[in-house]
Formats: sequence, C-alpha cells, structure tokens
Amino acid sequence: MSKNINKVANGLYVSRRRFIRATISSGIAASLASHYPVLAFGTTPLSLELKATPGRVRIVPEPYNKTDAWCYNNSVPGPEIRVTQGDRLKVEFDNGLDEETTVHWHGIRLPNAMDGVPHLTQKPIFPEEKFTYEFDAVDAGTFWYHPHQRGSEQVGRGLYGALIVEEKDPLQVDRDVVWVLDDWRLKRSAEISGDFENPHDMSHNGRIGNTVSINGKIPDVFEVRTNERIRLRLINSANARIFGLDFGSLSPVIIALDGQPVTPHTPDDNLVILGPGMRADLILDMTDRPDSQNTINDVFYQGREYALIDIKYGSFRIRKDVPDWSVELPPNPLAEPDFVNAEHHEILFTGGMMGQMVEQKMGVKSKSDNNSGNNIGSMMGMMHEKNMWFINGIAADGHITNPLLVLKKDRSYVFKMINATAWHHPIHLHGHSFRVISRDGVPTPYREWQDTVLMNPQERVEIAFVADNPGDWMFHCHILEHMAAGMMGVMRVV
Repeated sequence: MSKNINKVANGLYVSRRRFIRATISSGIAASLASHYPVLAFGTTPLSLELKATPGRVRIVPEPYNKTDAWCYNNSVPGPEIRVTQGDRLKVEFDNGLDEETTVHWHGIRLPNAMDGVPHLTQKPIFPEEKFTYEFDAVDAGTFWYHPHQRGSEQVGRGLYGALIVEEKDPLQVDRDVVWVLDDWRLKRSAEISGDFENPHDMSHNGRIGNTVSINGKIPDVFEVRTNERIRLRLINSANARIFGLDFGSLSPVIIALDGQPVTPHTPDDNLVILGPGMRADLILDMTDRPDSQNTINDVFYQGREYALIDIKYGSFRIRKDVPDWSVELPPNPLAEPDFVNAEHHEILFTGGMMGQMVEQKMGVKSKSDNNSGNNIGSMMGMMHEKNMWFINGIAADGHITNPLLVLKKDRSYVFKMINATAWHHPIHLHGHSFRVISRDGVPTPYREWQDTVLMNPQERVEIAFVADNPGDWMFHCHILEHMAAGMMGVMRVV
C-alpha cells in the first residue's frame, strides 16, 4: 500500500499541524479522545442507568463548532461499562429520543430476549419509554453496545459505547486503554451530514466519513513512557470504514479478537485490520527511546492513507527493560465444534454495484438472478426499492420473520460463506462466537474465535460453531448501509 500518509481526499498534501486543522470537507481529521465516563461496579447485581438523548459534543477542535449528536448519558461514546467476568449486569434504559430505539450488546453471549433487535427479540422502545436489560457477563473480553433500530443513522449520529468484561485475574499491564474508533461525515459547519442511506452508499462500500475520531475526540497525541506495557482495546464502531492500522516501529501482539482470546501473535506487516463491529486486544510494549515519537497510520484504503495518531514518549524510562509478564489470556467457556459430525451449509452473499459481474466471474448463481433482468435495469430497480444485497438470494425488507436456517440446539455447524460481490462485508452472528477455520480453502493459522468476520471481495470463508443459544438470532453485514439494503437474515436455534 502507498505510504503517502498525509494525502487528503482532494489530492492536497498538508503538514501535521495543518492536517489537524484542515477544512473538514477536504481531509480526514484524526484523533485520540480525552477521558469519558467509566461505569464500574463492585456489587452484584450491577445496576446502571443509560439514557439516549440528543446532545451537543465537541468532535473537532476550535475554531469549529460543537456538533449536534445523539448521546448515551450525554457523551459520545456513551459511558464505558466495565464489569468482571461472572457479574450480572442490569441496565435501566431510558429512551429520550424522538423516535424508537433499542440497545444491542454486540458480541455478548446472552439470552435472546436481551439481544436488542426490534421486532425480533423485543418491541421497539418508544420515546419516553424504558426497558430493562439484564444478563450475565459469561465471557471476558472487549465488547460494545449500540442501537439496532435504524442503526445506520442512530449509530452514525453517535449512539455507541464500550462494554469491557475484565478477567477475574487480568493480565499484568501498566495501563488498560480503550480506543473506540469511528468516522463522521461532517459539513464545514462541523454538523453531521444528513444524507443517511443514500443509494450510492448503500450499493457501494457504505457511509465512509471524512473525519476520523478516537473516543469521539480529535487530539492527536498519545503520551507513553519508554518500556511501558499497554493493553490497547480497539473497537470499530464506524458505519462502514475499515481500519488498517500500521503501527510503524511498534510490534503489536494480538491477544484477543472480538473479545475472545487468541494465540498471541504479531500480525503480518504490523497491520491490524478491523471491519465495522470488530474488536482487537493488543499488547504494546513502548520500546522507543525517551523523547522520541512514532505514528500510527491508517493505510487500509489505497491512496487515502493518513496519520491516525502520534505516539509521544516522555523524557524518562518507566523501567530498564520491557517486562516479561505473560500475555496469554485464559479461554472463555465456549463449546468446541464437533467437526466430524457437524452439519454443513453454504451461505452466498450477492448484490451491490457490479454484483452480477462478480457472480459471473466466480461462477455462482444467485437465486435472485431469475428476476434480475439486465444488469443496469435491475440495479436501478434495486436502488429504488433499497433491496440491493442478498443472502442466499433473499434481500431482507423490514421486519424479518422467516429464518434463513433452522439450527438444532447443541449441534455443530460449518458455514461455507461465499462473498460473490465487489465489496468487503464484516459478517456478524448474534448470540454466538464461531471459529474462523479457513479462507479460500487455506486453514487459518490460529482458528480464531470471532463474532464478526471480515470477508474480502470474492473470498470464501468457513466458520464453525455450536448452536447452543436458543432463539432467533440476527445474521448480517455490519456495514450498516448494507444491512439496511437487505444483507441481513435470521438464524433460528431450536
């Protein structure tokens, strides 16, 4: 990938200082957030109040205005909820918006009635109404929460927050840091652009913003000390942006993906890739000399690379050498798939701009082809109807009632998923974690547990899991515009 890090959207090159102050519409502003509320508890059950309301927050620095956003407890992100594995969490949610909403607890394995999907697991929560979510934190890890009602706009306006479930015996580190990554489509006035779910975004790669934030803010320096060890928890809360973080001279060690422990390893090229909805826990040993500086760059989109954040070292060493503490996380209580007796299913993802061309190239035939007509005419029709993406030939429209598959409780399953489109898709399964076992027929080296897997264009991915959580569970692309345009369905576990 190109290393023209400060190249902005209109082709100009700017200095770091000008980069941060650049006109919003002409570049990407990067950030590290200042502190935001953390809700942690020491009693059982753990109770908290969470309220969604309109608010006004500072995403970009002065002289720009504050931004009208939608907030949980008056902040963006919402409060960081931090509990210990095994705790029971009770959330009294209050809807202060002028429209219906819900709260989905992304990645948490919980009872179906607490999953927060409107018309599927609960009724939408109307304005001025309340709803109580209560569940056990069975897995330690990095999770998050967000609405599932008109998600592309409600998440895009700022409704999301981190949910951290600490291990009973956490890893020894100097600091445990959470970065909630997001991007925003802002006008020159710093107001959020209201063009949600426009046909171009929905049929291409989703709503990519022009301003990148970490924890909702735009300061550009993260201060560290030489030989400090940091556990960095990354959460991608963006509607559609995929982050490809290049850590430069640092060597991040990935210890968990989507909240689930993985064999500690350094990613290829020091590049950590996160699609929307995905998370990664990293160990960062700050090994550069005092008073030095490093930069983390986002290089995922070729030709649109930029400097995300500067790492600035203090003037002294925290210790003589980096610590030799263990970085191995204990496993969560997940049922291992029985590969010998597993039931196999093929899941085909089709649609979007250039979709029929890719299907022909891959030699697959969507069930929707029989009614598609010619390519241009069918795409125009889909854009009019907002049915642009398909799972096994079905574009979800409105409330989902019929499941894609009916799975037997406690049986093992292998899904062979085929991305017969020209675009990336982070595919998320509610209520379960799955092992990613192969990509394009090549076994994965770590057989990582995830709940959201990023599929590359024209890629085939196999996942395996035990359907041990009964109920109707959402299965969808977490590019929220793709989900709104049909790429979602239900897996029923009975």
